[in-house]
Formats: sequence, structure tokens, C-alpha cells
Amino acid sequence: MNRRDISDDDTGPIRRVTDAPSDRSSGTSRTPRRTPPEGTRRARPPAQRPRPTEPGRRRAAEPEAAAKPAPKPETKPESVGHGHGHSHGHGPAAPASRRVRLLLMWLLIPLAVATVVGMIVLYPWGKDPAKSVFPQGTPVNATVTTTITGPCLAEGQVQVGEPPPDAKPCLTTDLKMTDGPGVGKPLKLTLPIEPSTPRFTTGDKVVLSYNGGDVANPTSFQIVDFQRGTPLLLLAGLFALAVIVLGRWRGLAALIALGLSFLVLALFVLPSILAGESPLLVAIAGAGAIMFVALYLTHGLSARTSVAVLGTLVSLVLIGVLSAIFSAASSLTGLDDSTSQLIGSLGHGIDARGLLLAGVVIGALGVLDDVTVTQTSAVWELRRANPALGWRELYNAGLRIGRDHVGSAVNTLVMAYAGAALPVLLYTSLSGVGLGSILGAEEIAQEIVRTLAGSVGIVAAVPVTTVLAALIASREPQESL
Repeated sequence: MNRRDISDDDTGPIRRVTDAPSDRSSGTSRTPRRTPPEGTRRARPPAQRPRPTEPGRRRAAEPEAAAKPAPKPETKPESVGHGHGHSHGHGPAAPASRRVRLLLMWLLIPLAVATVVGMIVLYPWGKDPAKSVFPQGTPVNATVTTTITGPCLAEGQVQVGEPPPDAKPCLTTDLKMTDGPGVGKPLKLTLPIEPSTPRFTTGDKVVLSYNGGDVANPTSFQIVDFQRGTPLLLLAGLFALAVIVLGRWRGLAALIALGLSFLVLALFVLPSILAGESPLLVAIAGAGAIMFVALYLTHGLSARTSVAVLGTLVSLVLIGVLSAIFSAASSLTGLDDSTSQLIGSLGHGIDARGLLLAGVVIGALGVLDDVTVTQTSAVWELRRANPALGWRELYNAGLRIGRDHVGSAVNTLVMAYAGAALPVLLYTSLSGVGLGSILGAEEIAQEIVRTLAGSVGIVAAVPVTTVLAALIASREPQESL
């Protein structure tokens, strides 16, 4: 007789392990007592079975039944699990899991090898580092000691009478160099005061550009920026502390992965692009390396992480294809102000559209990692909570979670790109032309392609990763979840 478990209504298809099969096979007199009338099932856990043989001494026998562990070995998870079509023990599920892991290895190892080979081929071995054709000067640190606002006068000049009403004032700064060839020496520089120039005050720590000329000549130096090392280091320390306090060892692993990602960008992506290699190919190889390192180092070598890697790869390919198609269809050149300045500094041409596509791929990688890891973890936790769920039930439940996540992820990507392009948006809005002309401008159209192509990839990552996770998690043995 197929009996429902006492908690079927609460736990769904998960069944509690009882000794009902052994009772039916033993034929002992306990069987009638183990099958109470419908609606009068006792709330005692299955492990505490009644042991007395006399109905009048039931309470006296309960401590003995609770103290004796003999009934526990009689439970047979295999027989209960087969009743659901899944094995809750060590039966046929383990070989299926090994086949799944073997399949993941066959899929991911060639991709990892291709990533390494691509990095080796694209790296500028033996080439000198790219340098700007325009002299940039040597950075020198200094401290502003005094500032005076007045007319713009060269050294030795004196203002006679009132300055013209349309004359722009200048800021005269006295500085003391704290490093470089003129360390400890005073320096006086005059800067025009304009809306586009920064405001310097007494006590500011600034960075000078030294052109290599006479240290005593003020024209050898130029104020270029503020010193920001200390505040940035403090903020980085606060960020690292917050990650470690919340994530502990996993947070530390995430920080190490973040550092390695920066190394990939600084030591491979930037030198390779500056050396003239295809920006898109370099970005694909670099993104693959970052993905493998960040995900496996942070989340460990497991089928769960491998599914997230596969979902990220599929989504990145989709984003790259969409970006290439629509950037070509929109006649995007990639020649915005910053790219034009880069080409001028390099002194040779560069694939500007490929640089645009490379930015799309690398920019979407971080959000994709978040989506794929979240979806994979959600499916695995659903399977752990209810091992009887099939892959279709896991997929449907995981997709419901993904619908909530994808909205916030897309909004995050849109706001990130909009924030980065805010000065361009403001400048374009001053043109006084219609909305269509503003959206069709090169700088704005680039951000639209970045945002929409990345958003489509994020949306596609949810069902792709969820179905992969459902297919693999449903074949994992319960003890390995």
C-alpha cells in the first residue's frame, strides 16, 4: 500500500526515511501499531519508534526506544529513493555525476587552453613598450605654500593702472617640491583662472610635470593634477576590510581574484592593444582569463562553478556578436574624443571600432559573473532543499528567481554606462537639436550599443545558465550538493 508520509503536505515530494518497508517484510505484530487510522498520525520523529510489546506499558518503554540506536540501521534510503525515481543514497546517481563532470571537463579544458594560447600569441613578446609621440614630462610632487589672485603677469612685469575690464585673472602659486631633481627648492607658477581649470589653495599637494629643463627655470614645470594616493589607499583599505569581514575566506579569495584581474588588464590587455594587436581578440582572451581565474578562485573547482563559467561564456559570445553586428549597422567608428587623442599619442592607427567592442566585452563581464553565479547557486540550493525535483522543476523555479534578478542587473548596467557618459549627455543636450539627432550622435550611439547589447546578454544569461544548472544539478548525488 502506497502510504503518504507525515510531512508530504509541508515538504512537497521530499519523503522522510521510515522503517515501513522493513516492518512490512518482517511480518511482526508491530505492523498494525505502525499504521494508525487516517488523520491520527503521531508527530513523533520517525527515528523514535515505539518499542514496547504491551500496550499498557507504552510510556515506560519510550526511554528505552529513544536510547537504543538499533532502529536506525534498519532504514534503507535506497528503497525510499527508488520510489521517487531518484537515488538518495550512493546508487546510480554517482556514475551520472561523474559523466557530467567529464562532460564539463571536455567543454571547458579546450576553452581554457584556447585562452592561454591566445594570450601567448597576442602578447607583444620582444617589443618595446609603446610610448607617446608627445613628451609627457616626468611627474614631480610638490606642496602649495601660498596663493595670490591677480592680473596675469609674466615674471618681472608690473601692473600699471587698472586692468582691462575683460582681462582674466590669474592665480600665482608658490610651491615647494618634495621629490624629483629640485627637491626642497621653491617654485613660483602662474595659472589662468578659467572655468575649466582646477582651483588650488594653500596646503594642497599637487603633481608637477617636469620637462627635463633647468630646475631653476619655472617654465620647466607645469601643474597637472592633485596628489590622490593617500585617499585612494584609505578607500581601498576600507573596501578590502568590508569584503573580508563579510566574506571571510571567500572574501579574501575574491580580493585575490580582483588583484589578478587587474594584473591581466595591466600586463596583457593594455600592452597588447598598444602594440597594435586586434583589440577585440585581446579583450576576448583577457576576459576569458579573468573569468576562469575569478570564478574558480572565488567559488572553487566544482560543477556549480563550471556551469557559471559556461553560462558566462555563452553570454559573452552573444554580447560580442550583437555588438559587432549593430556597431557595423549603425556605422559606429569608435572615434570619440578619447580614442582620437589616443591615436594621436600613439602616432599610428588603431582599430577604433574593435576598441569599442573590446570595451563592451570587458564592461559586461563583471555583471555577467554576478548573474551566472547567482542563478547557479539558486538552482543548487533548490535541489539541496528538495532532492526529488527534476530538471524541469528546477529550471522553472530558478527562472522565477532570475526574473527578479535580471531587472536589477540590467538597471545596474544602464546606470553604470549612463553615469560614465553623463558629461557627453550634458554636452550633447546643449546643441539644441532634436532628441533623434542627440541619440544618433557618435558618443551617445556608442553608449546605446554598449548598454543594449550588454543588457541582451544579461537577459540571455538567466535562462541559459539556469537550464545548464538544472540539467547538471538534477544528476548530482545528494551528498555532493
